[in-house]
Amino acid sequence: MTPAYRRILLKLSGEALMGEDAYGINRAVVARLVGEIKEIAAMGVEIGLVVGGGNIFRGMAPAAAGMDRATADYMGMLATVMNSLALHDALQRAGCPAAVLSALPIPAVVEGYARAAALAHLAAGRVVIFAAGTGSPFFTTDTAASLRAVEIGADIMLKATKVDGVYTKDPMRHPDAVRYDALSYDEALAKRLGVMDATAVSLCREQNLPVRVFGINKPGSLRRIVLGENEGTLVQRGDPPCKT
Repeated sequence: MTPAYRRILLKLSGEALMGEDAYGINRAVVARLVGEIKEIAAMGVEIGLVVGGGNIFRGMAPAAAGMDRATADYMGMLATVMNSLALHDALQRAGCPAAVLSALPIPAVVEGYARAAALAHLAAGRVVIFAAGTGSPFFTTDTAASLRAVEIGADIMLKATKVDGVYTKDPMRHPDAVRYDALSYDEALAKRLGVMDATAVSLCREQNLPVRVFGINKPGSLRRIVLGENEGTLVQRGDPPCKT
């Protein structure tokens, strides 16, 4: 089947890597994620990947309470580098070429980020993993993902979450929550639906970059999206939102 997209940016939370574990990286979960990414890459889709660091350290988490915010954020960035290296290793072992580009310079460990290098890796068929967020404190990995997606000219940004889309309220606490099938940027911002932070949503709106929020734990969801099927919640310009 023909993919609906030529180039995508996939945003994974750090928590997605730990599965049911309390922290860290679950090897079985990583193997499953890598298998799905490899399948998409085999279709000829160019893949950029941003992963958070919440499974190791999050700048806004209780563990960072009392710390200087910038210092805590830098620690969070280093956590994303660790996750990126783990994904890179798993992809390479699975026979899926990959490269890690870090916004923080760590030359003895990983290649530094440069847009030209990212585009060259993508053109060569490598999955490009963008590490260390934006390289600056006070910005989330959602914002970093939006920025990198725009920089590489991605057709769409795919945000993988624990739930299968964006809801009117937290579906884990409210059984009557209703999932949006489609949503506008303005609606997401006005209702504070938690799609992404406001900076990330605003950047996507300014650059007209569509975002699809979907459940990463649902088998085959990534493949279905890449093939153009309606999965999760699509956030873009256009008609008023509707609910399923």
